[in-house]
Amino acid sequence: MSLLRWFNRKRHGLVGLDISSSAVKLLELHEQDQQFRVEHYAVEALPKGAVVEKTIADVESVGEAIARAVERSGIKTCHVAVAVAGSAVITKTISLPAGLSEDELEAQIQMEIDEHIPFPVEEVALDFEVLGAQEDNPERVDVLVAACRQETVDARVAAVELGGLTAKIVDVEAFAMENAFSLISSQLPPQSLEQAVAVVDIGATITTLHIIHKLRSIYTREQVFGGRQLTEEIMRRYDMSYEEAGRAKKEGGLPDDYFTEVLEPFKEAIVQQVNRALQFYFSSTTRPEPVGRIVLAGGCAAIPGIDERVENDLATPTLVANPFASMSLAPRVDERALAADAPAMMIACGLALRRFD
Repeated sequence: MSLLRWFNRKRHGLVGLDISSSAVKLLELHEQDQQFRVEHYAVEALPKGAVVEKTIADVESVGEAIARAVERSGIKTCHVAVAVAGSAVITKTISLPAGLSEDELEAQIQMEIDEHIPFPVEEVALDFEVLGAQEDNPERVDVLVAACRQETVDARVAAVELGGLTAKIVDVEAFAMENAFSLISSQLPPQSLEQAVAVVDIGATITTLHIIHKLRSIYTREQVFGGRQLTEEIMRRYDMSYEEAGRAKKEGGLPDDYFTEVLEPFKEAIVQQVNRALQFYFSSTTRPEPVGRIVLAGGCAAIPGIDERVENDLATPTLVANPFASMSLAPRVDERALAADAPAMMIACGLALRRFD
């Protein structure tokens, strides 16, 4: 068993690195006069199959993509924060005696964790955070424990090292999204934060619903659906390679019937998937928090008009995530490219913010 650094460990000179199913996304933020500034960023595509449903299948290919992203971005910092998918992590809140030191807490957790995880403790990486004293028993504290298979962590650490960097923090995507949401919340009417906000992150192969209430993540669920389905339909209909279809989807130049015959049905599929994810949430508990807003994130959120489509069909105010809306940009950062990539940079942004914890 090894101890990860997931909670409240401040690091100077830290870069956020999101390893998704389709690309690696690198981001460095600085803070100046109480405002964040984007210093460096890069998005580097991954070959198909390098990451399968958020699990690294080809460490070497991912490492090579990270190295290219480092070169393109121009970053000088070598320390990064990466994340594992929420589906790869087990979180439990356990009760322990108050007043224990961190070493004593760790020893106690290692003795008790066995009954909370379904695999051998020697295969586990974990971390914990004390949430505070229990209201009805101040002599005990609630401790949040997060555990993940060591092999999942090792694959990310190995890819990072192949890319010439060092993983200083291994986070959880749900925590990184919660962190990034603090930037989005300022773009919402204050009264809307009294209700839950549904952040729907539509990636290449996985769509993740994060329900956030009062700036805290209260529910996360993944389902298999993503932009790769659109890419594969472009491949099939227009006889393109996977790489050609991906470029055409992003840069344009497809035949006129693409919008009516391919893109519109995919938009409808997005609406159905968002609605399905929300229905799972509403049925998951007897008293779910009502959802007052939807925020679309991930690469598919950049599809023109998708926010209006979701808002009209689901009768819920909807916006596209842009965590950089209130940030300044370093001269080297391409403003147009960053704006296009912004919805897909939420996890990277949440990881980059760990520098300022």
